[in-house]
Amino acid sequence: MLDKTKGVPLFQEQAMKIAIVGAGFTPGEADKLRKAMATFKRTGQIGDFKEKFLNGMVGNGYESDFAERCFKQIEGFSDYGFPESHSASFALLAYISSWIKCYYPDAFTCALLNSLPMGFYSSSSLVRDFRDHKGEVRAVDVNHSTWDHLLEPADNLSAQTPEGGGIMALRLGFRQIKGVSKPEAEILTQVRTSGFDSVRDLYFRTGLPVAVIEKLARADCFRSLGLDRRTALWAVQGLGASTGARSAVEDLPLFEHALESNAEAMQRETEVKLPTMPLGEHVVEDYTTLRLSLKAHPVSFIRSDLKARSFITASELMEHPANRLVTVAGLVLVRQRPGTASGVIFATLEDETGVINIIIWPKLFEAERRTVIGARFLGVVGMLQREETVMHVVARQLVDMSGELASISDCEKLPNPYEPSDEVRNGGMTEQIVGAEHSIRKPGRVSAILPKGRNFH
Repeated sequence: MLDKTKGVPLFQEQAMKIAIVGAGFTPGEADKLRKAMATFKRTGQIGDFKEKFLNGMVGNGYESDFAERCFKQIEGFSDYGFPESHSASFALLAYISSWIKCYYPDAFTCALLNSLPMGFYSSSSLVRDFRDHKGEVRAVDVNHSTWDHLLEPADNLSAQTPEGGGIMALRLGFRQIKGVSKPEAEILTQVRTSGFDSVRDLYFRTGLPVAVIEKLARADCFRSLGLDRRTALWAVQGLGASTGARSAVEDLPLFEHALESNAEAMQRETEVKLPTMPLGEHVVEDYTTLRLSLKAHPVSFIRSDLKARSFITASELMEHPANRLVTVAGLVLVRQRPGTASGVIFATLEDETGVINIIIWPKLFEAERRTVIGARFLGVVGMLQREETVMHVVARQLVDMSGELASISDCEKLPNPYEPSDEVRNGGMTEQIVGAEHSIRKPGRVSAILPKGRNFH
């Protein structure tokens, strides 16, 4: 009965068969044993079956020591066992998902994004992973997007797979914009026909409130019109007298004649030269409105400072010697505390080059609970462990560095490419993470708009 699992009970049905065949349980009694296994952590009732199980196996000619080991195996099995049907279902879903992601990453990513909120990762993580695999992602745009994310022919076919996938670009949809509803997006797409040629054209043809058009401008959706975020917002302000206005100024009868007679002056005013918005400010606004950015990763803006303090990137970890101390930092994507892990926390961090898996032992978690739970940008000193391509960092020290991101909106451009930093040799004290010349800033607006990280138990 354990042949196909190599002598190890994996499924609840196998434990029931052991009880029936080996210990003489009736099917009804074996089902009660199954229920006791399923609630072992909460009720501890599995011990109620021990005496009957041992006596039954001994009565059937098994050695008492063997019977004891069988029951202990069933007790341990209670921590992880589940029905074979569940195992088959999960395995099938995992296989199908992996196959689609491998051969049709464009369709896979698009479908996942359209299914949010669900699953393990945020939209920013899914988009980053797709781009890491040479996928092309295009921004939300008033002339090209629909409510849902969709696929368009890609310009670069380097990501094409043997099965013919990867040839489509991912166009982000209006559903990604905070505060824009599906009915509003559908009105826009229904009247768009061959496209809009100005903010004013979009306003009059859609009839959408100025407040909605302002949300589109803040999300930088007018690039196909030659307008960046700041220029588009300036044009939107020309529609309404105040932020959040529902109607354009020219809709008001009092101003209709004046606007007609001063059309030439108004045209001259729209040509005002606005200062260029810094890239860092664009990224902050992207996260504020879209929960992601295609322009740059937030951590890239402070990389030169991190490098000076011996932080290494996710991509550099693969070249770093195993079983040595490293200092890393990243946005917190996920925190996991599985019931079978005895209180161990598994965290996933993300920087501009990839993801970093962190293991936090219970003792460190209890000492740094607020940092582990509350940090959006986490600094870690720990031991790098690697087994082939699988690697993780076992944390020894943790610091909430969320406040370090406060300056990115002032950055004019990305830092220059950097060389791999030196290995941390002095044990990576917390003072090194923070930096002698740095003080831990309180998290401000920038850190507040970044993903909080998802928690799973």
